[in-house]
Amino acid sequence: MMLDDRHLLRMSDDVGLFEHACGAIPRREHGYCLDDAARGLVVLSREPDLTPRLARVQETLFAFTAHAHEHGRFRNRLGYDRAWQDAPGLGDWWGRALWGLGSTAAHAGRAWLRAEARLLFDAGARHRSPDLRAMVFAALGAAEVLTRFPADEPARALLRAAVTTIGPVPPGPDWPWPQPRLEYANAAVAEVLVAAGAALPDPAVLADGLRALDWLVDRQTRDGRLSVVPAGGRARHQSPPGFDQQPIEVAALATACSRAHAVTGDTRWPAAVELARAWFLGANDAGTPLLDPDTGGCGDGLRADGVNRNQGAESMLAMLATFQLPRLRTGALTGAGAV
Repeated sequence: MMLDDRHLLRMSDDVGLFEHACGAIPRREHGYCLDDAARGLVVLSREPDLTPRLARVQETLFAFTAHAHEHGRFRNRLGYDRAWQDAPGLGDWWGRALWGLGSTAAHAGRAWLRAEARLLFDAGARHRSPDLRAMVFAALGAAEVLTRFPADEPARALLRAAVTTIGPVPPGPDWPWPQPRLEYANAAVAEVLVAAGAALPDPAVLADGLRALDWLVDRQTRDGRLSVVPAGGRARHQSPPGFDQQPIEVAALATACSRAHAVTGDTRWPAAVELARAWFLGANDAGTPLLDPDTGGCGDGLRADGVNRNQGAESMLAMLATFQLPRLRTGALTGAGAV
């Protein structure tokens, strides 16, 4: 089954990806963001044979990312009038930009695109963000680079710095997590530890990552289905279900488990990927599919009473990333991170 590109193409123009949608209709007035361009680069870099239309989207998203770059930092929000709405910085969008660039540098099918992406990645990788999630996303890009260029020192240094930022995983079964609460894209944190443990290599870091990921899967599985951390996060004493559950959380868990399987060969991880895929198809706390088969889009969140009907770029890309995994669970995804 090939990538369902219907909503991806609907949300794209010659500038980038529209961030928001009303139903399946792009909301042009909200413009574009680098976060989504980077997510799109990750997804498209995984595809071994892009159609001409998707190859053009990949080029457009790369050009958007290059346009957002300034001395290793990146802008995030561009209005429909093509005017930037923020200054260059090192927030989550910087991390996601490096993730998308690293994915492109390692896996894009065209040599010129790989070369240009590596140059931009190298410029950004020399910076460090004070934000943990930004460092996590950037480290996923570094892990991608190291799958193709294992001696790349900026990527290795960035990956080591991310491990330091994450800090130690506490011992014991009660809360083997490096933060006092679960926030967003949680599995990406564990995935970086798995990636770093395999690439550096560091067996202790790998063991911590696998232990944290195993705990996270267990904590987000309820009655045989995923019940993921909601948008507001989850404190230590809170239990599922919780709403608004986000597709990004499910995609993060799926791709972290796919990486764990690629690194270890342990057969327990693909089962979690299948739970993630099933979540989009209706095996969730509301018993409602988020996939819209008529549009190829994905609802923006799971509520207690059903699905948010808006189909923004983040949700669509999270679903596409999850659906890619069973089809592309090969060496090309050994370093692939969550959207």
